[in-house]
Amino acid sequence: MLSAAHDILSHQRAPRNQSHVDPDPTLTPHNSSSRFDCNSVSTAAVLLADILPTLIIKLLAPLGLHLLPYRDGHCCACRPPGVVLASISSGLGEVTFLSLTAFYPRAVISWWSSGTGGAGLLGALSYLGLTQAGLSPQHTLLSMLGIPALLLASYFLLLTSPGLQDPGGEEEADTAARQPLINSAAAESKPGSSSHLSLQERWTVFKGLLWYIVPLVLVYFAEYFINQGLFELLFFRNTFLSHAQQYRWYQMLYQAGVFASRSSLRCCRIHHTWALALLQCVNLAFLLADVWLNFLPSIYLVFLIILYEGLLGGAAYVNTFHNIALETRDEHREFAMATACISDTLGISLSGLLALPLHDFLCHLS
Repeated sequence: MLSAAHDILSHQRAPRNQSHVDPDPTLTPHNSSSRFDCNSVSTAAVLLADILPTLIIKLLAPLGLHLLPYRDGHCCACRPPGVVLASISSGLGEVTFLSLTAFYPRAVISWWSSGTGGAGLLGALSYLGLTQAGLSPQHTLLSMLGIPALLLASYFLLLTSPGLQDPGGEEEADTAARQPLINSAAAESKPGSSSHLSLQERWTVFKGLLWYIVPLVLVYFAEYFINQGLFELLFFRNTFLSHAQQYRWYQMLYQAGVFASRSSLRCCRIHHTWALALLQCVNLAFLLADVWLNFLPSIYLVFLIILYEGLLGGAAYVNTFHNIALETRDEHREFAMATACISDTLGISLSGLLALPLHDFLCHLS
């Protein structure tokens, strides 16, 4: 959806008095009167439609979403109809599967992160490839409708159903490094899932998670402000790529960086995720300055920066959840995972709300 955001909005700019309008916005002429070749609406609008329902689902999750039966079925049913229902599916799916990691060996966090990174890359790469091959954006999106059925099949046919277990299988160093997020004076241990936790216990665990939640919110705020607020404004006329193609390449390179770093946990582990938040905010400031001052001479420099942006975002995600898995007690882990997954969605939502007025301001000036 986000890779297609510029194409979706480009159709609104197509002339209505022509007898034939090509369905592929890559063939739409540039708007020569605007430095940024602006659409009438920012791609942040698609982002908000894609993320706000997810945010609502994730905010409700720690309070009792575990009582909803057949969440995997709801995910698959909501996925095909459109952006908003697909967003509900995404929220349900992420909360469900991240909570389930509490019942598997801790190494599953790395596999989950790598899988989500691969999903992003596959989506962006397939969209880029199919549109480059000549398929219209509309038909490219329709070609993805078989994916929910594959999700349902993988859930019931591939995923095993273990009982509650000590999620071990890590090196001794990891075990030694584990430090509880709440102290021993906190709530009494209870066996089983986090559905048995009292409100006081949940609040205590939540306060301990803030050390990880706040940096991840900042990372995702900065990177999605770049992705859906600045990508469409980082427009180069001195290249063979059209505006829509440039946007698709930006999205694909970002996802490539995310996939690489989300798959890197065995090679590189980062405890101080606040450093990644700082670097991502520097990225945002640099690209925002370029949008305003237009000092980068080549689109290939932007390509490198976007790849680096994805590396930072993916590293922040996988290391945050890995650290939480290490530092929470077994009986709190399911709740902690479901709560921490609010972080990225909250940051993305804030970025979308601020990117909309930025787009209107800059496009009005140009």
